[in-house]
Amino acid sequence: MREEAATTRRRHRWVIRAGRLLPTPTGTPFTFCYLVVLLVTSNIQRLAGAKIAARLLAVSSTDADNLVHHPINSLISSALWLGSKDWLVYAVIFAVAVAPLERRIGSGWTFAIFASGHVLATLATEVPMIVALQAGLLPHEAGQWLDVGVSYGFFATAGAMAIVLVPKQRGWAVAAIDLFIAVIYVTDAPATLPAGLTFAGHLIAAHIGMLGWLTWLRRHGYAGTARIGRVREEPGAGEVRPTAALAAPPAP
Repeated sequence: MREEAATTRRRHRWVIRAGRLLPTPTGTPFTFCYLVVLLVTSNIQRLAGAKIAARLLAVSSTDADNLVHHPINSLISSALWLGSKDWLVYAVIFAVAVAPLERRIGSGWTFAIFASGHVLATLATEVPMIVALQAGLLPHEAGQWLDVGVSYGFFATAGAMAIVLVPKQRGWAVAAIDLFIAVIYVTDAPATLPAGLTFAGHLIAAHIGMLGWLTWLRRHGYAGTARIGRVREEPGAGEVRPTAALAAPPAP
């Protein structure tokens, strides 16, 4: 009976901790509000019908034509859409990578890292497309390939989160990010140019988070301060302050 009671208590503790790691409007407002927006737009696609949904995505796409004619609108609106059935998947990966970073560095800076990955990786992959189209090296249809989603921003935050981890765990995190990017590529028609551009964009975005923000993370004392492990009690906080199973290492 004692062993069963101890097992039940441990299970309850993990359930409580897991619940505290979920994005919340007060603890992680950027992650939480962004997921709400993505949930709304996913349901709009589902309810609007295929034709209207396709039109909304085409207007929001960061393809070459849209970037030439209305770049600001397409850069912003393209980050508001997912596949209509993808929301739950992104809710999980946002809770794993974006929310922990937000708990560490704050909502504003998390948004800045996310936006830098989304915008810069998009421009790095689409500007060469614009040049190639204007030079007649690609057919006109190539300027209208659908390009929406949040993956560039996500990989930028994941890359920054890898830098926040202690060095012993950082290598594993970087390897996991690279493997995730490779899996997406090989399962997404790898012989096609759009898949190659997306693959390049994912790599660029991840390294924006890892390298582009490295100096800032070091300067502000965030680099190498988190460890994947148990949630610990923050001194004087009066509550368990979760960092998505990322606990700061004990002081030397």
